[in-house]
Order: sequence, then C-alpha cells, then structure tokens
Amino acid sequence: MTALDPNRAADATAPLDDRVEAALGSRPLACRRLAGASTVAVLALDLADGRTVVAKHADGDGRADLPIEKAMLEDLARESALPLPTVLYGCDDLLLMSHIENDGGAPGAAAQAHAAELLADLHSRRFDRFGWHRDTVIGQLPQPNPWTDGWVAFFRDHRLLHMAEAGRREGTVDGRLYDRLEALAGRIERYVAEPPHPALLHGDIWTGNVLTRGDRIAGFIDPAIYVGHPEIELAFATLFGTFGDPFFRRYAELAPFEPDFFELRRDLYNIYPLLVHVRYWSPDYARPIERTLDRIGL
Repeated sequence: MTALDPNRAADATAPLDDRVEAALGSRPLACRRLAGASTVAVLALDLADGRTVVAKHADGDGRADLPIEKAMLEDLARESALPLPTVLYGCDDLLLMSHIENDGGAPGAAAQAHAAELLADLHSRRFDRFGWHRDTVIGQLPQPNPWTDGWVAFFRDHRLLHMAEAGRREGTVDGRLYDRLEALAGRIERYVAEPPHPALLHGDIWTGNVLTRGDRIAGFIDPAIYVGHPEIELAFATLFGTFGDPFFRRYAELAPFEPDFFELRRDLYNIYPLLVHVRYWSPDYARPIERTLDRIGL
C-alpha cells in the first residue's frame, strides 16, 4: 500500500504518488479524503517537505473539468481579492492546490459579515458585458458564457433556458415543468432588470464552498465564475442556508438591495441552481421551482 490511499491497490495509487512528487518536488507521506466532493476524488496530502496540499484526481467522468477549474481559480485570483487556494499544478486528470486550514461547518455571524465584505468587493469589479471569455462548469454541468450586452437576455438564454433544455433532453426536467419555464422565459423582463453594472461572480456560493477560520473567511473554493448580476449570487447564498441576517445586513451597508429582491427575485434566480440540483441529484428539487411558478401564475 502507498501513502496516497491505503484503501486502494498499490499499482493503482503508486503512479499518483510519483506524479505528485514530480510536480511538487516532494513525496506524499499521508493522505485523507476531504468531504464534499461529488465529481472527483479530493485528497489532503501531507508532503515530506512539511506542506499539506489538496489533490483533485479524476479517474473517469469529469476529467475534462479539472483544467476548467484550474482556469477559473487563476482567473478569479487575477481579477479579485478573494482568498482562494493557489493552483500548484494542473492537467486533464489532476489538480494540485494549496490547502486552506479551516474549521469546517457553516460560518458564524462575524465570519458572515466578513464574507459580505469580500463578496461586495468582488461584485464591485466592473465589466462591459455579461458572460466570460470561456465557458465554465457548475459542478460537472456545462455553463455557457457567451459575451452578451444585457443581463436579462443572458439570464434567460444562457442560464434559465440552457439548464431547462439540457434537463428536458436528458429526461430530468419533465415536459410540464419545461413548458412553464419556457413561459417564464417569455416574460422574464417583467420580473428581472439590468444591474447597475456587469459584476464578477464566484458563481457557486454555498456552505461547502466557503471555508471559515474563526471569525474570518479563510477561502472560497470550487468557483463557477462569470460576469452577471450580483443578485443571482446572493440568492444562491440563501438557498441552503449558507448565509443569514449577519451577512445580508453587512452587505446592504456596502451595496443596498433593490426593492423586491427578497420578496420575489431571490426565488426566481434560485430556479437556476435548483435546476442544477434537479439534473444532478433528484426531481424533488423541482418542487420549490413549481411553487415559485405558482406564485406568479405560470
């Protein structure tokens, strides 16, 4: 058995030991699996030189996504001041990053306020259009980002309809739900509007992607970046209870919310991540989508 994974055969893990040593100049002595990975194996590796690094290793499906994740982390590091893991090495099936020490679990009140400051700063980065210079992924699902002049059109075509149509093709979104989402797309300008400026987004803010150390945010991981409306990011942060009142109070001090965000648009924007979950995990995630459509008479 080798240091990388005592639960697997030596002939399967030894090449990965060698690859890590070749890439970083130090051999793994021990490893542990990290929680939260849904698409690839994620390991914390203790190296002989005293460093701890994170390795993402794709044995099969998802192999092509690691270069995209590497590019997103590098883009976000270049364009923002968010605390992020540093990319150390990347190829088609292996991504090595610095390890961020964290407490695990959801952030407390002080850390939420810090997160609000970090994300408000991210959202203040101005761009000319919506989209990104490359398509990205959310989880393993393709996320198209063609440069688009207006947010309403971008959200309608490349978020709402894109995810609904992909779900319909694979059978995870049924015909009735798709028809209702298509009807929403046809009148989306009644409910959402253009932001003050196109803003850079992390794109996948939920508890598992926010690392806390004491009263501070230690790092954000697993981005799904693009330039969009900050409201879609803030909506997603409410979907699974990632942030609560301490976050939103502090964010509002830095960037006040437009009327009706919490009353309606939050739920409309959350249709997108809920469709991601319908396709990934279960049709049960369609129920809150249906409730939102019921509210607006679709």
